[in-house]
Amino acid sequence: MTSAPGVHARPLTEVAPGVWTAVAETWTSQTTVVVASDGRCLVVDPGITVAEVESLARAVHERGWRVVAGFSTHAHWDHLLWASSLGDVPRWSTARTAALAAGALPAAAAEAETVAPGHDLMLLSRLTPLPVGATEVPWDGPQVLVVGHDGHSRGHAALVVPGARALLAGDMLSDLEIPLLDVDAADAIASYDAGLDLIEEGAHLHDVTVVVPGHGHVGDAAELARRFAADRAYLADLVDGRRSTDPRLELRAGR
Repeated sequence: MTSAPGVHARPLTEVAPGVWTAVAETWTSQTTVVVASDGRCLVVDPGITVAEVESLARAVHERGWRVVAGFSTHAHWDHLLWASSLGDVPRWSTARTAALAAGALPAAAAEAETVAPGHDLMLLSRLTPLPVGATEVPWDGPQVLVVGHDGHSRGHAALVVPGARALLAGDMLSDLEIPLLDVDAADAIASYDAGLDLIEEGAHLHDVTVVVPGHGHVGDAAELARRFAADRAYLADLVDGRRSTDPRLELRAGR
């Protein structure tokens, strides 16, 4: 793996043992790198701009780490980005995410080119579906558990790193975004609520103390509990037809 010349290393912050994050300017998007003791690493959702992805590759290279796998939490374009500088490695996802990404390549490519032009668009759908029945990412590093659900997107996956007590929530549990539903789901609210239940079960089982959302800020255990409550309150307002007072609505309007 080599990074482009003249590219500066992207700032990384260790938020839990062996779990490092980088924040993109676009939509406060979070990239996570899970690092083994020998420097092998798993890159989760590396977006957004070409410069950010290349600078992530530079940061990995300068730290002496080696990307051996990637993971896309779901099939929206900003979570499918990759670059050759990160290496030709398995980029895991749930089987449903891989299928959706392949089927939606033209639309995803168009969105990527509009918001973050210059990516190798053929890499968007080059995902490796997890084996049937897999409950963890198959890589030679710290155990990373996969919590699959159909909340924000069909085939969405949250990841739990038990050894670091960390939750990588994908596009859920954000402090900046309201629950964004899958409008194509038969019952979008119920699907999202069921996804929250599965994620919360995994978080409790492994005593999670750090949450990394796909968009937003890293939070501690108390903040995680607050976000579960806030998301469920927002969904309850939708079900009951109430006008929500969730402050994240104002943040979204100001995007």
